[in-house]
Amino acid sequence: MDIFTLSIWIGTTFFLFFSVLKDQRKTKKALKMAFNMGKNMVVTILSIIFLIGLILTILPPSEIAAFVAKQSTFLATLVAATFGTITLIPAFIAFPLAGTLINAGVNVVPTVAFLTTLTMVGVVTFPLEKKEFGLKFTFVRNGLSFVFAIGIALVMGVLL
Repeated sequence: MDIFTLSIWIGTTFFLFFSVLKDQRKTKKALKMAFNMGKNMVVTILSIIFLIGLILTILPPSEIAAFVAKQSTFLATLVAATFGTITLIPAFIAFPLAGTLINAGVNVVPTVAFLTTLTMVGVVTFPLEKKEFGLKFTFVRNGLSFVFAIGIALVMGVLL
């Protein structure tokens, strides 16, 4: 476990104990609410995990790299951003995957577009986000995230 994760756990434990000492009834009520929210989201989260596995089975990283490497930079950036938008991969897998794409010959701009949309835009998580935050917020957040992801990719292409 890294120091950041450890500090999050320590901080959470500290504040939980502080909350229990301050008002045990409110803390118990808050924990019960959090548990019920988590229980209600389990089905959605499991379906997201299933969908991730299905997408990665249909579109393995090697095929994505082979396709994107053959396109012009502009088209490759749009295609990579689209793949990133419909795929959901944890960051600890996404960053090595980006390295794999670059090693496979994919330009930096499409790779960064893929990586940023992968972590910022959530088509797979759209139903859960819509349920929790509302349709308008979800559309605006995902739309702005897509636009910013393309902007970040272009800036990285200039810098690198």
